[in-house]
Amino acid sequence: MFKKTAMLFFMAVSVVAVHAQEAVFSVKSLTPETALQAAKAALESCRKNGFQVAVAVVDRAGHTQVLLRDRFAGAHTVEAATNKAWTAASVRTSTTLLAAETQAGKSMSGLRGISKFVAAPGGLPIEGSGASLGGIGVSGAPGGDADEACAKAGIKTIADAIEF
Repeated sequence: MFKKTAMLFFMAVSVVAVHAQEAVFSVKSLTPETALQAAKAALESCRKNGFQVAVAVVDRAGHTQVLLRDRFAGAHTVEAATNKAWTAASVRTSTTLLAAETQAGKSMSGLRGISKFVAAPGGLPIEGSGASLGGIGVSGAPGGDADEACAKAGIKTIADAIEF
């Protein structure tokens, strides 16, 4: 009788614990310092190649954590970099891939109608240990491939820190 009661008690406690775990969840986020480190590295990568750009890093929800604009980067680069980062974080894929997959007639073409959505190279998701942490966007280099190369340099700089 005691064993049955004890077993029922532990089963009830287990069910309550499972339900409590389902009621909340936790996520990993980039620290502002890590986001700044990635943005600085991306900006420096572009500078080394003679490009004046803007770099934005957003968190997993798409909120801007860091925005850097070089002296002579065009006025449009701030919005473009931020929206590239937002798009990459939101869809969790590179904006280069999205540029191809959202063309008219493709199954994802409807995404182009979303405000802030940018289907131009230069935005990359930031992931660590399988978790989505945010996105980085670069705008202002001559061509999207150059923007993306600078974004990759930013992520490379923080890669060891975000693999937990």
